[in-house]
Amino acid sequence: MKAVVMTKAGGPEVLQVQEVPEPKIEEGEILVRLHAAGVNPIDTKLRKRGSFYPDRTPTILGCDGAGVVEEVGEGVNRFQVGDEVYFCQGGLGGPKGNYAEYIAIDARFATLKPASLSFAQAAAAPLVLITAWEALYDRARLDAGQRTLIHGGAGGVGHIAVQLAKLKDAEVCTTVSSEEKASFVRNLGADLAILYKQKKFVEAALEWTEGEGVDIAFDTVGGKLFQETFSAIRTYGDIVTILEPDKKTIWKEARNRNLRISLELMLTPMLAEDDNLQLDQVAILRDCTRLFDRGNLKIQLGKTFPLAKAADAHRLLESGSMTGKIALLI
Repeated sequence: MKAVVMTKAGGPEVLQVQEVPEPKIEEGEILVRLHAAGVNPIDTKLRKRGSFYPDRTPTILGCDGAGVVEEVGEGVNRFQVGDEVYFCQGGLGGPKGNYAEYIAIDARFATLKPASLSFAQAAAAPLVLITAWEALYDRARLDAGQRTLIHGGAGGVGHIAVQLAKLKDAEVCTTVSSEEKASFVRNLGADLAILYKQKKFVEAALEWTEGEGVDIAFDTVGGKLFQETFSAIRTYGDIVTILEPDKKTIWKEARNRNLRISLELMLTPMLAEDDNLQLDQVAILRDCTRLFDRGNLKIQLGKTFPLAKAADAHRLLESGSMTGKIALLI
């Protein structure tokens, strides 16, 4: 089969189309003929620094996939040949990744694709769905009426987070870089779009909350923005970040405000190889499937590339200019 193989750590040019053996399924697995793969920041990070499992070759990236069940292994009862599925599995190192024509995965960690989504839309969804859901619902315990600041509301995780927050009847302000993106997030339900190039987001958030600060802040950007956000949160509020805090972070403001600080990494269940935690994430995808098919949730697919142009997809993602998600068509 054809697959995009990471030949070494480095720039986008290390992603090369190669012929690799088609995967063989084992008991409890399904073989999926992939129609699309999502492209996520974790893919670019692994490409630059090396995969989690450098001893496993070839290295095929891509955690998110969507396709059709081609073969069903012994003991699999939930799926049959021809089922359309989507999932977040593989892509952290070794030959099990979604930048390929086929993938063999544990059947427990896949679920039926939303009927209302194309394969490309479905492939773009799992990682950001789980990340935003866990961050807002599990880490921050978001509740109705709470005022929430979401950074990067037009981005992959951000545009899902805006919608999930509104589904909880929360009030949402979010940072964006342009008037076009401001219009986009307002259409998703955001109550306030903060154009951070024109106005300091802390000042805007405090004005919006009449000086009190937001109940919850969700950091999808990292770096110095994480520390700056402390001042926009009310005393005893919450901040959740999907990035590792900088070693130079000054925590005084967070401590003075008695903030609850949470870290969100949706890859933990895969890295820990914890089946129960992975099944919890599949349950999130099932809930989101219902939301998609009822019209309560949307995924913004900003750009697609053919599989052979995976390097170009990485270049676009790293440019930081994307609205929504990127997917590879296979």
